Order: sequence, then C-alpha cells, then structure tokens
Amino acid sequence: MSVPEHGWIRSRLRFAQWALTNEKSSGPPIHGTECVTCGETSQGADDWEGPQTWALRHAGQTGHTLFRGTVTSYFRASMLEVL
Repeated sequence: MSVPEHGWIRSRLRFAQWALTNEKSSGPPIHGTECVTCGETSQGADDWEGPQTWALRHAGQTGHTLFRGTVTSYFRASMLEVL
C-alpha cells in the first residue's frame, strides 16, 4: 500500500456481531473416554455406550478408577449483523 503524499492512510473499521451454532451436517458429536491414570483412550463413538463399557473394562483390568469423558462437536460461526 502506498502512502499518500500528505502522509495519511485511510481505513475503515467494520464491527459485526457473530454467533456459533451446532453444525449437524458435519456429523453427530463424538464421545470418548480417557483413563487419567495411564492416558489410554477408548475409540470415538456416536453415543456413550461404547466409551463407558471401555472404561468399566479398563477399570476391571487395571484398577484405574478415574476417567475423563469428552464430547467433540462441530460449530459454525456466522455473522448476525454489521454494527
């Protein structure tokens, strides 16, 4: 960008309000479980049944009893209005 001979640079700022919404077309949320003790993880699943079964089986085999549940979802940002 070249600077005008009088040294001023003109610019315009535009403020907008944005929102996040669930993006269902990218697929359902993915559920998972991680053992806090050793870091092993379940496979991702469309519901909690598989990760919960994995955690209970892992607890029985290892004695590890603390787990972290995760849900990964998709969101889309969209502009609501220009302020």
